Amino acid sequence: MNPIHQDIFGLCDLVRDASYALHKFLRHGHLESVYEKGLRNRLEKHGLKVEAQFPLEVRDEDGTALGQFYADLFVENRLIVEIKAVKQLIDAHVSQLLGYLRATGIEHGLLINFGSPKLEVRKYILN
Repeated sequence: MNPIHQDIFGLCDLVRDASYALHKFLRHGHLESVYEKGLRNRLEKHGLKVEAQFPLEVRDEDGTALGQFYADLFVENRLIVEIKAVKQLIDAHVSQLLGYLRATGIEHGLLINFGSPKLEVRKYILN
């Protein structure tokens, strides 16, 4: 693995850069699934392990399994990427990602909106 991938912030930068390049090429107006596939393709070309629609176990604080959710992209087994293709991000989108992070114990997540003329990338950390 490339040393930059070992640093979570470097990994987030790489995902952010790939997202900007994809948005510059495709622009806005496509379905979320198109951006998901495009971003996965670009990240895999960088040698990253990327799982699409990856099932993650939701657990209660005592470890009891409560169910599953599907991360749009799960990168290098440590970064959840939630992709949107909406005119504007709303609080419910943020709550969704934060809920995923809390329920899985994964500390880092990116919320990326391809649906507006200007790409929006938000990073969240739980620790």
